[in-house]
Amino acid sequence: MNFSQVKDYLTDLQNRIVAGLEQADGQAFRRDTWDRPEGGGGTSCVIEEGNVLERGGVNFSHVFGKGLPASATAARPELAGRAFEAAGVSLVLHPRNPYAPTVHMNVRFFAATREGAEPVWWFGGGMDLTPYYGFEEDAIHFHQTCKDALQPSGSEYYPRFKKWCDEYFYLKHRKEPRGIGGVFFDDFNQPDFATCFNLTRSVGDHFLAAYVPVLQRRCDLPYGERERDFQAYRRGRYVEFNLVWDRGTLFGLQTGGRTESILMSLPPIVKWRYDWSPVAGSPEAKLYTDFLTGRDWLSPG
Repeated sequence: MNFSQVKDYLTDLQNRIVAGLEQADGQAFRRDTWDRPEGGGGTSCVIEEGNVLERGGVNFSHVFGKGLPASATAARPELAGRAFEAAGVSLVLHPRNPYAPTVHMNVRFFAATREGAEPVWWFGGGMDLTPYYGFEEDAIHFHQTCKDALQPSGSEYYPRFKKWCDEYFYLKHRKEPRGIGGVFFDDFNQPDFATCFNLTRSVGDHFLAAYVPVLQRRCDLPYGERERDFQAYRRGRYVEFNLVWDRGTLFGLQTGGRTESILMSLPPIVKWRYDWSPVAGSPEAKLYTDFLTGRDWLSPG
């Protein structure tokens, strides 16, 4: 296990992704470095009211402390009481155009230590796409790039992590997926550090190739108030997932992370309606019938 090697990669990844997004948007991100009193800190890179991105953030954090929070030990109670160190890059981008999808990506590394015991470490991460108006070519491109990222590590990883993503980014209280998925993995520490680090690194390195072509295809499509209204309604689902179910949000809040950075994932404009459903056969209904289905996007037919 080499924590400094992972940290160096993550800070470089943040810089590369921000540079790529600044080129795509044409506006610079604001950089904000912060310290965590209990140990660690990070750098938040945020854009608001950009040319293409209505709001987006690409955050790096490196935090450590004397005890893991409940969100990290819920599935592994044997780690309670251990000291921890965690580092990661997390991003969420909300384009202004309703035809351009929201996207999330995260890669992270955890280590839990106790004197006299072997350190316990694991990687986690993934990326997923949340369209408001779906396009098959965008979904296929995104999933193909996710598969390409995992393929060097073994052909078994994409179907496994795709299924994991579909199950994780699911609003249980709504009984619907958050979007069209991608890949997701957590508690990943087999067979060895080098293999796990290489796979995680490949996921991070493939993000720009997965998302920027989709963003560029959709960011200039004409739209009106109807599309913006539906986008705001569907963004409500994004808020619900992040505040109710997301382990990363809970971990950040429970460890005393910087609230502004944690909640930068929330969209700037959002709406809720009581018991609303789209008109059958409408473009809005197509999102539900054709895209929010857990579909295998890379299989013929």
